[in-house]
Amino acid sequence: MVSDFLTNVSDFMWGTWMTVLLLGMGISLSALFGFRYNFRNVRFHFRNTFGKMFQSGTGAGTVSGFAAACTAMANTIGVGNIGGVASAVVAGGPGAVFWMWVSGLFGMSAKACEIILGQRFRVKYSESMDEYMCDRSFVMKNALGWKKGALVLAAACFLLGPWTCCVQTESVTSSLLEGFGVRPIVSVAALGLTCFLTIFGGLKRIASVMEKVIPVMAALYILGGLGILLTHITAVPGAIALIAKSAFTPTAAVGGFAGATVRDAIRYGVARGLYSNDAGTGYGIIAHASAKTDHPVRQSSWGWGEVFLDTIVICSVTALSLILTNVYIDYPGVDSARLTTVAYKTAYGAFGGWFISAAIAVFAWTTIIGMYYSCEKSVNYAFGDSPANKIATRVYMVYYMLPCVLFYNIEAASLWAMTDILSAVYILITALFIVTQRREIFRLFHDFWERYLPALERGEHPEPVSYGTIDEKAER
Repeated sequence: MVSDFLTNVSDFMWGTWMTVLLLGMGISLSALFGFRYNFRNVRFHFRNTFGKMFQSGTGAGTVSGFAAACTAMANTIGVGNIGGVASAVVAGGPGAVFWMWVSGLFGMSAKACEIILGQRFRVKYSESMDEYMCDRSFVMKNALGWKKGALVLAAACFLLGPWTCCVQTESVTSSLLEGFGVRPIVSVAALGLTCFLTIFGGLKRIASVMEKVIPVMAALYILGGLGILLTHITAVPGAIALIAKSAFTPTAAVGGFAGATVRDAIRYGVARGLYSNDAGTGYGIIAHASAKTDHPVRQSSWGWGEVFLDTIVICSVTALSLILTNVYIDYPGVDSARLTTVAYKTAYGAFGGWFISAAIAVFAWTTIIGMYYSCEKSVNYAFGDSPANKIATRVYMVYYMLPCVLFYNIEAASLWAMTDILSAVYILITALFIVTQRREIFRLFHDFWERYLPALERGEHPEPVSYGTIDEKAER
């Protein structure tokens, strides 16, 4: 009964109106940005993201821009890339992949706005912790002046956040059981211990672990998918043509595939694309606020980098693997990460199953840790830069891990529905921030491209544009 209720609410929240909102916001922002985050300045963005992965960065901040991006990608590169893409193909057909690409390309601009907002309205805590930070609550109070609403939002985020991570734990236990025969109780114990030890070290330990684990696992997963593409290289053009055709015409039922309408393709492609890259949900506000950078707009290049790696590369590898191996047709009733596992088993035999099981476990593990950091910022907002914040943060670590460890066997459909509902709420809040703060966002955008960057290119030394000096305690 609860599962049906959550599913109905999720279906409503992710109806046609949400698709129109997301695509409309992404397209309009992209146009206002002159398509700099989609099709133009790609060389600049590549140079300022992947080209500076191992540089510490300049300007005020807590961690490097790359470390902050890896903390953000801990939320994005995960089960959504493996199971979410498979669900989109099963429900929306191959055409869903096209709309996933569209949502990703235009979502780059929304992600950039989040990053700019996080850098602009961040604060510096110095008494209870040495850290620059921001989240939706800080923006709500510092930009809109809604102190009570910000406190309610913070409480909702840190109370409900851990429960959405149950879906990640369920993915870990089911994948390790299927791939290696590991009992769920053993998986949960190892997951809980390693996650707790990581988050106990705070942002610097989290960022340090993520900047090592995320690139390695992403590279290995991409290589595994490229192997499938290479062994089916003659079929790749046909698969891409099928994706393009199915995006605009209904996909007929064939074999075990029930068929899909264009509306299904758009809905599931956009929804699962968003779940994978988080563009428009506001998570970019949180993860990038701590980054060292000389200008908020430079850090916003990761709005391009994250979505490009997550959606355009990794999600495409998964989708093409499913289509080239034909598993979405040959295995009716198999969905989510299990279907991707079947695809890799079809291509690589038993090794493929082991590989995907390990990938799911690691990606879900990093997502749980990345999500913790996001939830912790709501705790930090609620208690302020005070001794109470230090105590509350330690207590919260235990609370955060309890649902993940104790309720991993909750019905997966209910967990996914609840996750989708919260994502939809976060999107509405983030859209409000972008609309109300658009003048400040574009002021900084034009300042970077028209003043700051040209001055650097002329050999001048303009003063870094940095924020985070708000005395949070005094304001309270």
